[in-house]
Amino acid sequence: MRIAIATEAGHVAAHFGRCPLYTLVDLVDGGMDNRREIENPGHEPGRIPRLLRDHDVDVIIAGGMGQRAQMLFSQMNIEQIVGVTGSVDEVLNACMAGTLEGGESLCAHGEGHGDGTHGHGEHAHGDCGQH
Repeated sequence: MRIAIATEAGHVAAHFGRCPLYTLVDLVDGGMDNRREIENPGHEPGRIPRLLRDHDVDVIIAGGMGQRAQMLFSQMNIEQIVGVTGSVDEVLNACMAGTLEGGESLCAHGEGHGDGTHGHGEHAHGDCGQH
């Protein structure tokens, strides 16, 4: 399974679409393989979900994500785990242990429920270590 973590300065970025990098890691047989970073191609509707799909990502992890992006990822069968904080290494360790939990989206820029907040992704509590 391949995960992508919205990354800024070695930590999970608060908004998946505005981070400078995505850390991609393959979780294989209880270990990690092929860790690398790819640059964010720019915040344009649909562009980042297509990029991550083209990189065969199964799960995207971020602090926050808007409803439209969540819908696009769901249509592409890419799980979203939002409400995640901490360093990329901490998140990867939680994925490996099967203990990573998401929550409420951390970004609020006027999308979502009309109240300036975003709702949970379809999978607020992630299972990136359970596949």
